Amino acid sequence: MDIGIHTPPLYGESLEDAVAYLAGIGVDAIEPGVGGYPGDTHLPRDEFLDDEDAQAEVRELLDEHGMHISALATHNNPLHPDDEQAAAADTELREAIELADQLDVNAVTCFSGLPGGGPNDEVPNWITAPWPTEHADAHEYQWEVAVDYWSDLAEYADDHGVDLAIEMHPNMLVYEPHGLLRLREATNERVGANFDPSHLYWQGISITDAIRLLGEADAIHHFHAKDTRVYEEQAREKGVLDTAPYDDEPNRSWIFRSVGYGHGESHWKDVVSTLRMVDYDGTLSIEHEDSLTSSREGLEKAVQLLDRAIFREQPGEAYWAE
Repeated sequence: MDIGIHTPPLYGESLEDAVAYLAGIGVDAIEPGVGGYPGDTHLPRDEFLDDEDAQAEVRELLDEHGMHISALATHNNPLHPDDEQAAAADTELREAIELADQLDVNAVTCFSGLPGGGPNDEVPNWITAPWPTEHADAHEYQWEVAVDYWSDLAEYADDHGVDLAIEMHPNMLVYEPHGLLRLREATNERVGANFDPSHLYWQGISITDAIRLLGEADAIHHFHAKDTRVYEEQAREKGVLDTAPYDDEPNRSWIFRSVGYGHGESHWKDVVSTLRMVDYDGTLSIEHEDSLTSSREGLEKAVQLLDRAIFREQPGEAYWAE
């Protein structure tokens, strides 16, 4: 296993400076944005796609610091009911797949997207209950739209030898493990998870159980190391479906935290151990969205904790079992 960083918190620095800094704190990999919500400050698609010289410069920079790219990130909504927005997100995804192929990067991290509740809707509709029954009907319509789109995109990704690592995210059609498996079964094995536990904690999902569930299907393509703290005082009053602004920390029932500040080190060691049990031996890419600390301090504390938790070597023979 190794430690990576999703680079948007360092967009104030050049890629060269960011890579030098990350190498200095013990980071092995980067996950740069190439479109959508993560932006593309460190790796603009239009500058690197089909440009062998530009790509060679990135390889040389990473080789100089002993680093690699774990995934390219483009999180957006390719199922948006607005055709222009959906088309833009689709272009981002397809070009990210092409660039990943050219850079020998195994995965693109993304969202499943979310349609409207019907063909005449203008905004996406996140449905979380089957009643009244028009919501159940709308949910089935959304899955028809999603399977049609992702079946085609999954074939495109397979043609390029790239995995689609979907982050299970509220306000997207796929927001929990069973939905991820449903989409995977309806498409192909290129569709899997960018397993980000931060969105699962507040839903009450057991992280290690979810890892086992998806791992048994070989459906974990990438991993985001990001924590969440549920504040029971607020949750007891208003639950966890919280629309308060993220920077209104005292009044939210949960907030994103740096690794170790939502769940302790022993929990993260259990997460790492469970990942190894299901044969995930890739990058744990730290995503910093903790509003209580600076980017650098949050990243550094997360790296320090994960460095104590991850296994860098392969296990030997279980000689004691012979």
